[in-house]
Amino acid sequence: MIQLFLIVGVVGIIISGIFIGAWTDGQQQRANFHSETVKHRNFRTKIALYSGLVGVISLGIAGLIYFL
Repeated sequence: MIQLFLIVGVVGIIISGIFIGAWTDGQQQRANFHSETVKHRNFRTKIALYSGLVGVISLGIAGLIYFL
């Protein structure tokens, strides 16, 4: 059970990082910013926020299961 929550948590954090653009350099980030619409940027931010929250909550649940 703990492995499931760990996997979901790590995958959620990775998806969040990809959608928010956390692992791109500055030039790529500027190019992405100027080539996308506000609607697309808001969609990416929303997906990153939700997947990040799922990841953090899953990792928290895994920690609670481990320590309790």
